[in-house]
Amino acid sequence: MKIERLVLASASPRRVELLRQLGLQFEQIISPNPEPAPTGDPVDHAMQSAHSKAQAVANDLGNPPDTCVIGADTVVAIGDTLLGKPTDPDDALRMLRLLGGRQHRVCTGVTVIDGQGVAHSATETTIVHMACLSDDVIISYVESGEPLDKAGSYGIQGLGARFIERIEGCYYNVVGLPLYRLTTLLAAAGFNVDTQSSTDNS
Repeated sequence: MKIERLVLASASPRRVELLRQLGLQFEQIISPNPEPAPTGDPVDHAMQSAHSKAQAVANDLGNPPDTCVIGADTVVAIGDTLLGKPTDPDDALRMLRLLGGRQHRVCTGVTVIDGQGVAHSATETTIVHMACLSDDVIISYVESGEPLDKAGSYGIQGLGARFIERIEGCYYNVVGLPLYRLTTLLAAAGFNVDTQSSTDNS
């Protein structure tokens, strides 16, 4: 059966905007599974979490044969330390003090579950070089509220852009969804991005 329905299993407004950027029509259904605290290898964690989100929503929908479900999860790794979303402003301050003046990895796992229930998965890693940050700058940024729902406590697409000296790899991965990687997975799952995109997005 032709894949005609696309579902995003994520609460992230950044991922919603990125799918809209591609001109795709889709539904957003938030996964009932809570995000686990990031531990272990960042790539493995991101992949397992992305698969868990997509599988939970696909199961709730009954795995309809005309539907693809997208799950994604992003984690920041600095050395052996993994950073998810901050639990509160103090946690955001801690993360930004750790990241300032150093490079870190942003790892995103993406899973697309097709209409046959088959999972197509991949990961993307981007190296981010962050400038040195004074405590006054960090405090002001946290008070803006932007860091509080983002892995690593910053948004490269927002006010946090001024902290990023350079990146090595996919920019969209740092935002939260590597678009090239996603489109290759959708193609493997039988969803034709070119013929099923529209400027009239849901």
